[in-house]
Amino acid sequence: MAKNEISHLGRIVEITPEMTTVEIISSSACAACHAKGVCGVSEEQVKLIGVPTDPYTLREPGDEVQVVLKRSMGLKAVWLSYVIPLMILMILILSLSSVTVHELYVGLISIGAVALYYLVIFLLRDRLSKDFVFYIKDLPVQK
Repeated sequence: MAKNEISHLGRIVEITPEMTTVEIISSSACAACHAKGVCGVSEEQVKLIGVPTDPYTLREPGDEVQVVLKRSMGLKAVWLSYVIPLMILMILILSLSSVTVHELYVGLISIGAVALYYLVIFLLRDRLSKDFVFYIKDLPVQK
């Protein structure tokens, strides 16, 4: 794996001419702990990722593969989903508080602005999905 890639192990669930669906298991840091069965705090989530089908490869459902995304796209996702909304929230809270707006209105306006931001992101999801393209790499052969 290259340094400029983020990859997850997955298993192919379905293949269509347009899209290959890969199931990955996303686990928290404590999911690898030996006491996770007793603890109940660990999180494992199964996620399905759609990857454009490559017509020149011979893959079948059940094959294990690596799902890869460019690291720059991962950083872009973090900015879009966490950093920008936090900046909107903080700028509005600090600026509205400094002009002596009532605290209730400051909170409502700030949360409303972040909700509006996420609505715009939701409406632009088709355009953004063209930027965030995953691709599949076969696992290296074990010797």
